[in-house]
Amino acid sequence: MDYRVVVNDEEQYALWPAHKDNAPGWRDADATGTKDECLAHIGRVWTDLRPLSLRGRS
Repeated sequence: MDYRVVVNDEEQYALWPAHKDNAPGWRDADATGTKDECLAHIGRVWTDLRPLSLRGRS
């Protein structure tokens, strides 16, 4: 099965089946492939796991 990486407004990432429409509130993050490829992409780009709304409060 092919997957795509999706992201929400809080810049949290997830895998989504490539053949399904995105869930409300999620948009494509320009990465598709196998589950392992997508997880590797998420591991590279999602380095701060805090939601966007919390990152500015440091």
